[in-house]
Amino acid sequence: MAKATTNIQQMVMTEEEKRTKDLREVEDALIKNKTAILESLDILGHMHDRGILSMLQGLLGQGDKVLDVLVHAVDKPENTNTIKNLLLMFGVLGTLDVKHLEPLLLKINAGIARVNSEVKDKEEKKTSYFELAKSLKDPEVNRTITMALNFLKGMGEATEHMEKTTNDTRDQVKNKEKTFKV
Repeated sequence: MAKATTNIQQMVMTEEEKRTKDLREVEDALIKNKTAILESLDILGHMHDRGILSMLQGLLGQGDKVLDVLVHAVDKPENTNTIKNLLLMFGVLGTLDVKHLEPLLLKINAGIARVNSEVKDKEEKKTSYFELAKSLKDPEVNRTITMALNFLKGMGEATEHMEKTTNDTRDQVKNKEKTFKV
């Protein structure tokens, strides 16, 4: 019968073997990611040419002072309101239906172009009441007036249920009105 193995010896790598193995792993990673590394170096070169790396180095070197200035700047009420307003605006931009907005923007651009060409071509011309009434028969003008009226009707619709801001300001106004009535 065979004897049981009772003594297990681990292979011990020398420092040189470990270093050689680590270098081979690094070389393999460099070769595998060659394109990404070269593009990153190119970006770093552009950042260095424009002084961005020096600026970042200075910011990181003075990190506590820069952070202190930023905290004090954000702590001001007007800056806090600005940040809240920006967040609200980003939320509103997310709710815009661009599919419906694009045709309207194209029409606005066409209107601006026409006004611009009129301003360049002629001197200030006044429109008489008769010309104004006559222009209502023009299909383009009629379409525009209809569109403007529909826009105004849409602006008049109740949207309070869709508002994301708090009603704090409305409550404050109501409370002030109650205070003045007493």
